[in-house]
Amino acid sequence: MDTNRETGLTLDPKYDAAGLITAVCTDPQGEVLMLAHMNAEALQATLDTGEATFWSRSRGRLWKKGETSGHVLKVLEARIDCDQDAVWLKVEPHGPACHTGAPSCFYRVIEGGKLVRG
Repeated sequence: MDTNRETGLTLDPKYDAAGLITAVCTDPQGEVLMLAHMNAEALQATLDTGEATFWSRSRGRLWKKGETSGHVLKVLEARIDCDQDAVWLKVEPHGPACHTGAPSCFYRVIEGGKLVRG
């Protein structure tokens, strides 16, 4: 156990082999809005600007949430988990968080092996 990383007060993200950490975004009440990935540049941009920025694995580039739709996620608080390999962003969404137009990307429930709108 790396006690400095796990219990210390130094930000020292533990990126995976692809240079990414998982980022979970919730609204201020804790409702999960979306999940994405960040590299070091995306995390720094998020902390510097106060707007959620991620690494797009499919496009191979940084993307600021809402850069085309205007539905930005204003960061109210950023937290990192105990071993610093996941980030939790509490955000104020300016429009739907999901590219489908749903308020959350988690708008379906799995019931009996099928999907049902929640």
